[in-house]
Amino acid sequence: MNAYADKIDIIQWIAGLNDKSTLQQLKKIKELSTAKQQDWWDTISLEERLSIERGLEDSKKGKITPHSEVRKRYEKWL
Repeated sequence: MNAYADKIDIIQWIAGLNDKSTLQQLKKIKELSTAKQQDWWDTISLEERLSIERGLEDSKKGKITPHSEVRKRYEKWL
């Protein structure tokens, strides 16, 4: 079977379904599939975007702290 025939077969099967549990599971699969197609950037808040952009600008300007320094500073809480 090719992809088109598979789709038609699945559509016909779904059209005949009466089991609410199976329909709910299919709905979840659809929602997950749709979410994966969305760019994560479009799903975060404006505040989160601005924070990321500030971090990238700081990095470009060299305003960063090496990971090793941060580990030393916060070692007692890690």
